Amino acid sequence: MAGKKFEAAKALVDRSKVYNYKEGIALAKKTNWTKFDASVEVSFVLNVDPRQADQNIRGAIVLPNGNGKTQRVLVITQGAKLEEATAAGADFVGGADKIEEIQKGWLDFDKIVATPDMMGQLGKLGRLLGPKGLMPNPKTGTVTMDVAKAVDDIKKGKAEYRVDRDGNVNVMIGKCSFTDEQLAENFKTLYDQILKVRPNSVKGGYIKSVTLSTTMGPGIKVSID
Repeated sequence: MAGKKFEAAKALVDRSKVYNYKEGIALAKKTNWTKFDASVEVSFVLNVDPRQADQNIRGAIVLPNGNGKTQRVLVITQGAKLEEATAAGADFVGGADKIEEIQKGWLDFDKIVATPDMMGQLGKLGRLLGPKGLMPNPKTGTVTMDVAKAVDDIKKGKAEYRVDRDGNVNVMIGKCSFTDEQLAENFKTLYDQILKVRPNSVKGGYIKSVTLSTTMGPGIKVSID
């Protein structure tokens, strides 16, 4: 049954066409055949070599309309910053005690924000947190003294982006329940950011292709024009 629904959704997409991104968003929502509120994702194929340090693109951006994802935030800090993190709306706050809980297997959170003075202790959990994408990083604004801003940004819908070893960047920009305008605004914000972080060492074309899709829907090639 799922196969038939997917094939019907796929038939709505003209494979030979590159859609304007606003058309692409409307079509992506139309091709969502699931009963749940599917995510809308953007995939960039970039002309970069992630093995080169300056081309290993990574960062984060606050999408104007959020991404529809509820994030449970853990702040690892100490002293007065504990109170600041709690006041900012962090779901969990602590220091060495929370690091110990993680060592024992506790992982009921989606993001970790840490102050630089705690990274020495937290760094020991790199092998556990790294592969899960949970290790705080200055590039994504999750290693910072301004924990209130970091928590606020994540809660507002901060989206992280990172190039994989094949030069792809995949980012969720919202849900099918978002309006076309909200998704278009989020898309444009992300697209502009990817352009902004173009490495100087890249020769020739930078963005090879951009594809929109819903969680289980077909890919739709889009352009910014």
